[in-house]
Amino acid sequence: MSHKICMIGLGYVGLPLAVEFAKHFPVIGFDIKKERIKELNQGHDNTLEVEDQNLQSVLKTNIQKGNGLYLTSLLDEIRDCNIYIVTVPTPVDKNNRPDLTPLIKASETIGKVISKGDIVIYESTVYPGCTEEDCLPVIENVSGMKLNVDFYAGYSPERINPGDKEHTVTTIHKVTSGSTPEIAEVVDQLYKTVIKAGTHKAPSIRVAETAKVIENSQRDINIAFVNELARICAHMNLDTRAVLDAAGTKWNFLKFSPGLVGGHCIGVDPYYIAQKAQELGYHPEIILAGRRMNDSMGAWIASQTIKLMIKKSIPVNNSHVLVLGITFKENCPDVRNTKVVDVVNELRQFGCNVDIYDPWGSAEEVRHEYNEALIPSFELEDYDTIVLAVAHNEFKEINFSERKKKSVLYDIKSILPSEIVDGRL
Repeated sequence: MSHKICMIGLGYVGLPLAVEFAKHFPVIGFDIKKERIKELNQGHDNTLEVEDQNLQSVLKTNIQKGNGLYLTSLLDEIRDCNIYIVTVPTPVDKNNRPDLTPLIKASETIGKVISKGDIVIYESTVYPGCTEEDCLPVIENVSGMKLNVDFYAGYSPERINPGDKEHTVTTIHKVTSGSTPEIAEVVDQLYKTVIKAGTHKAPSIRVAETAKVIENSQRDINIAFVNELARICAHMNLDTRAVLDAAGTKWNFLKFSPGLVGGHCIGVDPYYIAQKAQELGYHPEIILAGRRMNDSMGAWIASQTIKLMIKKSIPVNNSHVLVLGITFKENCPDVRNTKVVDVVNELRQFGCNVDIYDPWGSAEEVRHEYNEALIPSFELEDYDTIVLAVAHNEFKEINFSERKKKSVLYDIKSILPSEIVDGRL
């Protein structure tokens, strides 16, 4: 089979994968955001997941001959592909219920262009059964074709870690699966072309779906444990990091750090498996307890900061607070599901005037997603309290001795020496 691949969704997951496949196959990158297509065609990725030189090396103005990457937002230009890979986001709504809207729309798009014998591979994180129960029926209804008769499917969960330049798409072991044993092998061989770390062929699509959601659910639960430990240590006036360092000397102690759990994976995926479990009549105690703990950390950190201000006799109402960082993790522009906004909102509830500075975050995206403004620069001495929320490298170079003598410095990420901060996780 001669592959011509269409990558649907060109964000943090789709673009890096499209670039790697384009080194071996003709690839069409499809995204409904015309501005995104325009920017990428100019050879720049604002997510910073793909280096400009790497992107530019595979870009083509047409895809008629040979390998390479052609980018479009036009439906007609993806009709002659025979493999469609879906990498659209799968968020949760305001009630933490899975929102399949992007996935359903992508499935409708594929249904309009798919041909007999084509393969559709989903990478988006879903709950077990979603691919076969929710997505593929949409393709069948729109196209009039039947799964495993006219077209086929696979599932290979994404394992992108935004901002990580060590664990990139080609160096992370990849799980694959297919709607038939024969298609599972085709999908597995396809990914082996670009995944240097190797692949693991799961026995079914549902196994692959479940493996994905429990990967991040496991991390979520472990972080929830150390977040609870941080709260207990605060009551006992103990340094959480000192406790974890001591415990970490045991060979089988799992090393996790307390903090805000945001982003598009760890803070979201547990809700997908919890939703499916509840539909089946089972209430997942540990998974949801971990979510409650981690989702409450922003408000708890804000309250700890306020207590420190009161101890230093700093008037809380109308105080000036600087929050350093709003992206969900360090050295990365991704602001999706950032929990720093929880800290900001809670501080405002106490009457604080809060400014946010982030050299990595997009002011336009922050305004669009959270209706928050980023300040272009700051002077430490202008603030009564400083909350170091994200461990960007730029923040490690700041001379915090220039802040007000009576001000509060709270270090959420614990990247500063303990002797210069008033509080930390």
